[in-house]
Amino acid sequence: MAEKEEITGEISPWLEDNLRQLKQELGNSDDVAVRDMKISLNSNRTIHGAVVYVEGLSNLNSMMESLLASCDNNVPTAYDSQTLLEYFKKTVITAGTVKDIVQWNELYEALLSGHSILMLEGCNRGLAIGTKELTARSVEEPNVQSVVRGPREGFTEVLRWNTAMLRRKIKDRNLWMETTSVGTVTKTDVTVVYIKNIVNETVLKEVRNRLSAIDIDAILESNYIEEQIKDKRYTPFPTLFNSERPDVIAAGILEGRVAILVDGTPFALLVPALFTQFFQSSEDYYQPADFSSFIRLLRFLSFGLALLTPSFYIAITTFHQEMLPTTLLYNLASQREGVPFPAFIEAIMMEVTFEILREASVRMPRTVGQSISIVGTLVIGQAAVEAGLVSAAMVIVVSITAISNFVLPAFNLGITIRIIRFMLMMLAASFGLYGIFLGIIAIVLHMCGVTSFGVPYMSPLAPFHLTDQKDTLFRFSFPNFITRPKMLRPKDLVRQKRK
Repeated sequence: MAEKEEITGEISPWLEDNLRQLKQELGNSDDVAVRDMKISLNSNRTIHGAVVYVEGLSNLNSMMESLLASCDNNVPTAYDSQTLLEYFKKTVITAGTVKDIVQWNELYEALLSGHSILMLEGCNRGLAIGTKELTARSVEEPNVQSVVRGPREGFTEVLRWNTAMLRRKIKDRNLWMETTSVGTVTKTDVTVVYIKNIVNETVLKEVRNRLSAIDIDAILESNYIEEQIKDKRYTPFPTLFNSERPDVIAAGILEGRVAILVDGTPFALLVPALFTQFFQSSEDYYQPADFSSFIRLLRFLSFGLALLTPSFYIAITTFHQEMLPTTLLYNLASQREGVPFPAFIEAIMMEVTFEILREASVRMPRTVGQSISIVGTLVIGQAAVEAGLVSAAMVIVVSITAISNFVLPAFNLGITIRIIRFMLMMLAASFGLYGIFLGIIAIVLHMCGVTSFGVPYMSPLAPFHLTDQKDTLFRFSFPNFITRPKMLRPKDLVRQKRK
C-alpha cells in the first residue's frame, strides 16, 4: 500500500527526489531520458530544472530551442520557481498543448503518452507539454473495403489523424467528440463521435455507460471494445459494424449513429448496427441507383447461396432424389458411383479443405499467398476427383459457395455464414429439407430477438418500416432520401427538404 500511495501522491518540490522516484518507478528504463538545465536569474542565483521525455514518443526539438533561448536571454531575474514555471507556460513554450501536472499518476500518464514533462527545483508541480511524435503508417487506400469509385483514403493507427479525417468530411459544430482512457495498463484512448443535434440520446447514453463499465487491463484493437460493449445475448451475427473507411463512418454518423474510434487500430466501430447494413457498400452511393440496387440484390442472393448451397446438395442427393430431373440424377449417380463417402462426409471434407487453403493464403506472404490458394484449389480439387474421393459436382458446389461468400462487403458476416453453414449441413444430413427449413426458421427467430443498443437487429424488415425501405433491399435515388432511418430514432428526422 505504501508504494501505491507514493505513486498516486503529489509531486515534491525537491527536483532530485522527483527524478529519483520517477526513474525508480519506471525501472531505470533506458528510453526515459532526462535533459538537465540551469536557468540563470542573475550572477549569483540559478534554478535547476529538467525536462523528462520518452525517446521515440516525443519530439522536443522546437520546444527545447525556445526554452533554452529564453533561459539565456529573457528570464526576469526576480522570478521564483513557481512564477518562472508559469512564465514558461504562458510565454515561452510554443507547443500545442501545455497543462499543469500535480499528481504522480497524471505525470506518468502524460509522460507515457508522449508528452514531455518540465519540472523546476522548488516547485511542487510540473508542465506536461504536447510534444508527441506521430510516427505511423501514412493515409493509404483501405485494403479490406476497396471500391472502384469513391474516396481512396482509409483510417490509420493514429487516433487524431482519424478524427481529423472525419472533421474534413463533416464540417459542423455539432460534430462532438468525447475521448476517454480505457485499459488499466495500456490506457488506450477511445473517442466517441456523434452529431449532437441528430443522435438519439438514449443510444448515446448507453454507449457511454457500456464504455465506462469496461474493466480490463489492455485494449489493443477495437474488437476488445466490441466484445465488451455488444448486447449480452449470444449470437453468431455481428451486432457492431466496423469499417476502415472514413466515408462509411461519416455516413453512419450523419444517419444518427455513434462511432467509436480506438487509438492503435484503423478499424472504427459504428452502433447501432443492423443486419441489412452489412449488405451495404459505400460504393452503392457512388454509382447510379438502379445499378446499386441490382448489385445489392446480388449480395442477398450470394448470402443465400453461401449459406444454403452445400446443405441443399446434401439433402437432395441423400433424401430427395425425386426432385432432380432424370438426366441430372443419372449424371450425379454416375459421378458418385466410385465415391466411398456419403454426401455429408464428402461436403465436410471439401469445405474443411477449402477453409484450410483460405487461412493458408491469408497467413502466407503476399508474394506466394495468391499462388498457393489458386494452385492449391485447382490441384487438390482435380486430384480429389480423379482419385474418386469426391465427385465433380461437389467441387462445383463448394466453389460456388466460396465465391458467393466473397461477394459480401462485410468480412465478419462472412465468418458468421461459415459457422452456420456447417450446422445446416448437419441438419440436412439428418433430416433432409425438413432439417434445413427448421434451421432457417430457428435462425430467423433468433435474429428477430437480437438487438443492437436497443434497436431491433432485423429492422426495418422486422419490425417493418415502410419509409426505411428506400435503402434496404433496394437503393433509391438521393431525391427520395427525405428522412433519416426511423428505426434509429434520431432527433432530427428530416435530412433534406421535399421538392
